[in-house]
Amino acid sequence: MNKAKKIFVLYTGGTIGMIDGGQGLIPDTAITRKILVNHSDSLSFDWHVCDPLIDSSAVTPENWQNWLTLLQKNIPNYDGILILHGTDTLAYTANILALTLRDLAKPIILTGAQLPYDAPDSDAPFNLATAVAALDLALPQVSIAFNGKLFPAVGSTKISTEDSEGFDNPHFGISGSWSPENGWRHLRHRPSEKQRHSLPTYRLNPNVRITCCTFIPGLSKQIFSDGLNPNLTDAAILQSYGHGNTPSSPELIQAVEQFTASGRPVLNISQVSKGNAARVYAQSNALLQAGALNGGRMNLETATALLILAVSNHWTTEQLQTEIAALQPF
Repeated sequence: MNKAKKIFVLYTGGTIGMIDGGQGLIPDTAITRKILVNHSDSLSFDWHVCDPLIDSSAVTPENWQNWLTLLQKNIPNYDGILILHGTDTLAYTANILALTLRDLAKPIILTGAQLPYDAPDSDAPFNLATAVAALDLALPQVSIAFNGKLFPAVGSTKISTEDSEGFDNPHFGISGSWSPENGWRHLRHRPSEKQRHSLPTYRLNPNVRITCCTFIPGLSKQIFSDGLNPNLTDAAILQSYGHGNTPSSPELIQAVEQFTASGRPVLNISQVSKGNAARVYAQSNALLQAGALNGGRMNLETATALLILAVSNHWTTEQLQTEIAALQPF
């Protein structure tokens, strides 16, 4: 008989384990006693339950720092990590873990649910079964398991609050799909992810301040002179149009120039779910000349994680550009 794999379970909170508290759903620990019982033949689970349990809309970089410390301590002693997390910021957490734990040689799987485990027609049992099956694959990467699919963390995002198809990875697709009847299909592993494992593990400073501004028609130019203030923020994300296009107003360009001149990075990403911020149209040239960096196919979750690490580890512009390029597998 094969020895059961040891899995470390980090339960942070989220809908998957909630119960009706009379005035709405509230976190509960009862889930720890029942949800993984059916999977104990091949896997052995040790739990760490956050106290207090956290609604994922309240997750902070300080939580990430604490979880990273906990995971780095436990990864050597286990065959894999399972993280139960609320769906609102699950993709942000997955990206932080993927970009920070560079020497990862074991699977870290995050999952959650749109409905509590005990709710009628809950998606939680299927998501958990998908996550457990993903742990058996032992892919050395951070992944999101949801609705029978396994997504690489980088590029993943929450796409729905209405149905079980809660996540997607518009650019980089899935690592595989699973069902109880057919097992895994369409399995693939991102080569670039394996290459990144030779890079060092980075630190995370929970006090880093990131500003995000999404362009809309008629957006006040004053937003930039106020928002891109080196005294108030350490790095900025611009969610621009299409291929990275922005208004070329003097106020915007001046604000970006002053901000980047202070040594603080500005990352320009597309607000389109399958967008590529690239030098395609002349409209975006002024912004790049002012010192902003194009994020290519990066989404908001990945950009947030990358800039937190860039500031935490004092990356130069060249280092940040190298990291951006490494996240573009095609």
